[in-house]
Amino acid sequence: MLYSLALAIFLGFLAHALLDRVRMPALMGMLAAGIFFGPFLMNLLAPSFLGLFPDIRLLALVAILLRAGLGLQMDALAQVGGPALRMSILPTLAEVGAVTLAAPWLLGFPPLEAALLGSILAAVSPAVVVPRMIDFLEKGRGLDKGLPVLILAASSLDNVFAIMLFGVLQGLVLGQGGSLAWTLTGIPLSLLLGLAAGILPALGLVQLLKKTSRPFFSPTLLAAGLALALVGLELALGRKVPQASLLSLMALGFILMHQREGAARTMAVHMKKAWGPVEILLFVLLGAQVDPAVALKAGLAGLGVIAAGLAARSLGVGLALWGTGFTFKEKKLAMISFVPKATVQAALGPLPLALGLAGGEVMLAVAVLSILVTAPLGALGIGWWGDRGLSRSPGHVRPFRRHRDSQGLPRVGWRIRERSTGLVWKVIEEREEWRVPEGESTLTPAIVLRIWREQDQPGPNRGPTRYLEFTPAGPGFDWHWEVVEAV
Repeated sequence: MLYSLALAIFLGFLAHALLDRVRMPALMGMLAAGIFFGPFLMNLLAPSFLGLFPDIRLLALVAILLRAGLGLQMDALAQVGGPALRMSILPTLAEVGAVTLAAPWLLGFPPLEAALLGSILAAVSPAVVVPRMIDFLEKGRGLDKGLPVLILAASSLDNVFAIMLFGVLQGLVLGQGGSLAWTLTGIPLSLLLGLAAGILPALGLVQLLKKTSRPFFSPTLLAAGLALALVGLELALGRKVPQASLLSLMALGFILMHQREGAARTMAVHMKKAWGPVEILLFVLLGAQVDPAVALKAGLAGLGVIAAGLAARSLGVGLALWGTGFTFKEKKLAMISFVPKATVQAALGPLPLALGLAGGEVMLAVAVLSILVTAPLGALGIGWWGDRGLSRSPGHVRPFRRHRDSQGLPRVGWRIRERSTGLVWKVIEEREEWRVPEGESTLTPAIVLRIWREQDQPGPNRGPTRYLEFTPAGPGFDWHWEVVEAV
């Protein structure tokens, strides 16, 4: 097993190093390595290592949902407005509907299982989309209408909606043996139980964070432990409320973000760092689950289902952007940006097989096929079309870096003094955002600093915090502040 673990980690890092040089998603190499070295071809991975896959898949799903909850902010949702919400809902519904119609004809699935497959395929991949949108912003492309910002927000919300839809459809599939009335009654009950199961532990953790100042206390580990316990509780109950844990994990992260924002952002950073090895094991083990014979047998039909879903998704994006003032080229970029699939498909794709559904093996093969096809196409398409479809705003080359350097803004960890009061604060967070100043119509780069005054009660999450916002047209940093200590 240790040999297999070392091989998986080595292959994952090698794939990342090679594919990153050509700006392609590294997960493709991890998947290919799992398929090639897995039990259906070279058979070099130990059975004990392959047996870790259910736990790794579950751990990945917990991380995805908890991070999704930590990333939901009401103020950000209010800023992006209706188009982002429409882009997170309409394309997903369109793709699920198209797959529901195509999969029974091409793959022989019952309609409900076809809809379940559609919800697996529907989520876009922020891992592919987000870095490229940030790159466009840094290059000053699309700043006049803010399309990259819109795509950034919509791609994250899209994941949340797709996972929730999967939970509802999973409940319907597992409830087929009972009456329709019981199934329909059980869905809202599961939703309420899921929300309660996430909110109550989160409120307890919030109270604990307020009272403890012990330096060895780890809010991240405790939050992760609570999330795993919620999933374990669902398994112990025999999945009688199958989507409850999905909602509870997002509710847990959402409450933590809104009640203890500082601790929640620290958790998000820690989880992002820990995601690397989990991602490698997830995709290598996912590839090892795929029988190439089954994948080839479902290949053309699976591609047809994927193509039908993507075509409907593109129509959904166009409908969501109707009347927004974007040009055809800009709308086409948004459509291409909603093509790539990756992490959510890796986490959800094996679930139908684990649940014992007759078409579970084919669903897994189609999910993997969607990653292998759409991730590179989306990555290449976004880069090629974005450079041609987004206008470049003059004077906005690397705007955040230029703005930060011109004002000499402090970084995280620095201590600054307020000139008017003499009080010393510590910078604990730095965010890059795009804002539309009052009375203007174009986006401008803004750097938001969160500062913390420790007062006389040292320890985590103690003392007041404030937010400072700096824009090129606003007051400079040295008007009211000075750096005391730079680290």
